[in-house]
Amino acid sequence: MSKCSMHLNFLLVLLFCCVSPASFDLLVENPVAGLVACSPRQIQALTQFKNEFDTRGCNHSDNSNGVWCDNSTGAITKLQLSDCLSGTLKPNSSLFSLHHLRYLNLSENNFSSSSLPTEFSNLKKLEVLSLSSNGFLGQVPSSFSNLNKLSVLSLSKNDLTGRFPLVWNLTKLVLLDLSDNHFSGPLNPKSALFELHQLRDLFLSNNNFSSSLSSEFGKLSNLEVLYLPSNGFSGQFPPTISNLTKLKVLRLSNNHLSGTLAPNSGLFELHELRFLMLDYNNFSSSLPSEFGNLNNLEFLYLTFNLFSGQIPPTISNLTSLVILFLAENELTGSFPLVWSLSKLSMLDLSDNHFTGTLNPNSGLFELQDLRYLNLGYNNFSSKLPSEFGNLTILEVLSLESNSFTGEIICNRSSLFGLVISYNNFTGQVPPCLSNIPFVILRENNLEGSLPDNFYVDASVQTLDVGRNQLVGQLPKSLINCSSLRVLVVDHNSIKDTFPFRLKALPNLQVFILRSNDFYGSISPPDQGPLGFPELRILEISDNNFTGSLPTNYFLNWKASLPTTNEDEGGLYMAYNKTAYAPIFYTYTDVLDLQYKGISMEQEKILTFYAAIDFSGNKLEGQIPESIGLLKALIALNLSNNTFTGHIPLSLANLTELESLDLSSNQLSGTIPNGLGSLSFLAYINVSHNQLKGEIPQGTQFSGQAESSFEGNAGLCGLPLKERCIGSNVSPTQQPKDEDEEGEVLSWKAAAIGYGAGMLFGLTIAQVIASFKPEWLTKIIGPYKLRNH
Repeated sequence: MSKCSMHLNFLLVLLFCCVSPASFDLLVENPVAGLVACSPRQIQALTQFKNEFDTRGCNHSDNSNGVWCDNSTGAITKLQLSDCLSGTLKPNSSLFSLHHLRYLNLSENNFSSSSLPTEFSNLKKLEVLSLSSNGFLGQVPSSFSNLNKLSVLSLSKNDLTGRFPLVWNLTKLVLLDLSDNHFSGPLNPKSALFELHQLRDLFLSNNNFSSSLSSEFGKLSNLEVLYLPSNGFSGQFPPTISNLTKLKVLRLSNNHLSGTLAPNSGLFELHELRFLMLDYNNFSSSLPSEFGNLNNLEFLYLTFNLFSGQIPPTISNLTSLVILFLAENELTGSFPLVWSLSKLSMLDLSDNHFTGTLNPNSGLFELQDLRYLNLGYNNFSSKLPSEFGNLTILEVLSLESNSFTGEIICNRSSLFGLVISYNNFTGQVPPCLSNIPFVILRENNLEGSLPDNFYVDASVQTLDVGRNQLVGQLPKSLINCSSLRVLVVDHNSIKDTFPFRLKALPNLQVFILRSNDFYGSISPPDQGPLGFPELRILEISDNNFTGSLPTNYFLNWKASLPTTNEDEGGLYMAYNKTAYAPIFYTYTDVLDLQYKGISMEQEKILTFYAAIDFSGNKLEGQIPESIGLLKALIALNLSNNTFTGHIPLSLANLTELESLDLSSNQLSGTIPNGLGSLSFLAYINVSHNQLKGEIPQGTQFSGQAESSFEGNAGLCGLPLKERCIGSNVSPTQQPKDEDEEGEVLSWKAAAIGYGAGMLFGLTIAQVIASFKPEWLTKIIGPYKLRNH
């Protein structure tokens, strides 16, 4: 199984402090002298500038936008128009006639397809220039070096290219932000960067700079923030980094730094450091005891490296630590002594090789501010100490993939997530599940029935108790869990009929009953559609369900429209919770998926993955033509039943289908030619039926294994060895009686009548995504450090 990934993104918010106007007018409040009119000529130039663009999307209620004028001359000295303008910024723009501008903020506009005009150099009095998030293309003009009064220059989040820009004359710069562009090449010792001796904040993240870290960085002795993640920097720390004695924030995440962190590297002389982030590199050494010298550190993030050995005892010197992340390394030994880390709020030691017990003498249970604890994927053993009850504000506890034993402790109301899968816990499932939004108890040795005490509007959103030894029935009180999105009870011995009552759950999207002792019909008593309102993954394979499916069974299946917008939920099924300002958690659901004939353990669920798996039951009768209404179905498995009749022609409507398994039934007739038009269909298995005729030819069929068609005495053509002769039925000649044809047409009409919003409307390009349950912790502090 693949590893769990824990990411912590420290966002650094860069704010230009200024007085906001009361409204967007040409007469605005002067910070000193009250209302002052701008001169008519300046008003005219500004009006002309605005008229050069489409301003219909301008947010006039945004009080940060406005114009400021000098109270004696009437000249415009400050202009902020963010998220307002759309069009091309041309070299002859009226903007460049506003020669008295000292502050110009045009961030978050839409100047796409525009290059940066050289005419910015006309604005020689500029002290602050922010052009971030505009879509500017090309290189930074050399004329920018004429703006020698600049103290702040932000060109972040554009599409700028080339080497590090010429900034030789910008000796007054205190903040330079070139992050999130396409700058490339080395930062060689002769770069203009190293002449900016007044620089305090430097942001070069998410570019393509590549070189070792130059010793010339030591010249920038006023630096307080050095932010270089997601580039191609390599090698080790230059000793001259020790000159950066004012440095408070150092982030070099996601580069190619390697070697050892030597005690004399200079890093450990940066006594003002508060935030140190070296994650996603290739450092390979033991953790130097000199880390204890950095006694102002609040955040230490060394995840995803190759650090080995034990955590040095000097870590206890870091008494200001709030966040300690050492996950995904090769660390060994027992749980570290953390008595003195009384401010610690988040501790992640997951994916290492720690062993032994959680000894109360370690100080862990004295950390009264601890909210997040991840010890997953280690070799810890023994029962959970009762002292866990001392951690009264703990919100996330992840202990998965260890060897913990005994009964589960979860008697605190603060828990947001309890992930203790893949251990050796025993006893009953605890009755506290209603209170916890995310509960993953998978693959332990739990016994008995699920507690039937879910109260109205219970908090639980994800409940996974798969691969245990549970018996009894599904609790009837689950109907109270209106927030429930994912319910997984696979590989137990639960004996019950299909729980139609759960159709009332308004948010249930994933429902997995695989490999239990469920029995009886899966058709509603009124023989109508199944009709879960939001369901998009239904897996009931390897049970004892019987009976046939009514013709309208798949009518009215509804699901959210596909989205990949991060603001609308992102690529994977994930849920957020604000822990306490400014921290929030995101939990990403994972499942064991049966897909394309392959069993995949603990894959993240794409938000637009839709699947049906009814395999391994005793279902009979015809496959309803209404299956063709599920237009965006990705995976369909009806194998190992006793379905009869023809393969539904309506399957050709499932244009997003990637995996189709109808094997080991009693299907007859020919394989519909329409399946050959399903361009995403990568896996098809119709073996061991009573099919006949020629296998349709085309990319979707020619790439399949011979075993996908074997066990059908009447089939011929590639990839089978049997050649077709004249008496064989062509797939285009499949007989259709009038009733069947009428049924297909009626379902097309039904689809039109109900509209796309009522269908199984989810699409996917790929479902493979390996990682374990993922907790993403974001910390928004006084700075904005972008995600690498």
